Amino acid sequence: MTGAVRRCAAARLTAQQKRKYEIAAELGLLDKVRAVGWAGLTAKETGRIGGMMHKHARKGD
Repeated sequence: MTGAVRRCAAARLTAQQKRKYEIAAELGLLDKVRAVGWAGLTAKETGRIGGMMHKHARKGD
């Protein structure tokens, strides 16, 4: 994917999807997500992201 296509795709992300990518970056998993996709993560990694997203959502309540 070229940089222009990547930027265009990133512009269509929802706030929740953007947060998911931010959390993946915080956990050092962003390179893995880019290389193999979300399905390439382990259950432990996915659960960690989900837990942090839930925590973030509850904090907004």
